[in-house]
Amino acid sequence: MRQIILITGATKGLGLADAKRLSRDPNNQIIINSHRKLSDDEVKKIQDQLVHPADILVGDVSDEKAAQGMVKDVFKKYGHIDVLVNNAGITRDTLIPLMKEKDFKDVLDTNLVGTFNMTKAALRYMFKKRHGVIVNMSSVSGLHGNLGQANYSASKAGIVGLTKTTAQEGSLRGIRCNAVAPGMIATAMTAKLSDRVARRWKKQIPMHRFGKPDEVAQTVEFLINNQYMTGQVITLDGGLTI
Repeated sequence: MRQIILITGATKGLGLADAKRLSRDPNNQIIINSHRKLSDDEVKKIQDQLVHPADILVGDVSDEKAAQGMVKDVFKKYGHIDVLVNNAGITRDTLIPLMKEKDFKDVLDTNLVGTFNMTKAALRYMFKKRHGVIVNMSSVSGLHGNLGQANYSASKAGIVGLTKTTAQEGSLRGIRCNAVAPGMIATAMTAKLSDRVARRWKKQIPMHRFGKPDEVAQTVEFLINNQYMTGQVITLDGGLTI
């Protein structure tokens, strides 16, 4: 039986890196969530990066009904959902005195409420099957805070608490839940940093480089496969927070 893996926010960045790595296994059926409808060219560009083709599922994770509908569609097509990777996330960075309430709420709605919505929807089916794995994407910002990221840090800290509670409740039905807390990873987000700022960050990192998206994907794959790990938050930051 194929392992059905739904990855939210997986059209680019870390979510797409997860899809690329996990699609190498022919027993995995990857389902990529996008918050908007993609063009044919966009779909082709994504599929060309995968070893085995993925399904594309459109829906806004911050909308409870949309989240429920996406999981229901997966279950109707495949009869089960084995893995949920809650990766969808946004940023709206600025210092607290300048941060608008809407920017604070929008980030929490996508990052934290979206993770809750998808988890709740998936657990209803996983509980019935007494089987399932959930991997959440937190951040070192959620563990230690970060200047200009009050909204993002709060959302990622909330994901840590949600992960541990989900693990406790899920264990009653054989379901595991863990999280990854990446540090500075070479994505489109870090590519926007000036050379001066990037160099400053790398000096602070004991390994003196940014992480690679596939290194995050390796950790996600490990958490999916390790049958005795639950309720854990794996920090992946090159030693930044030692």
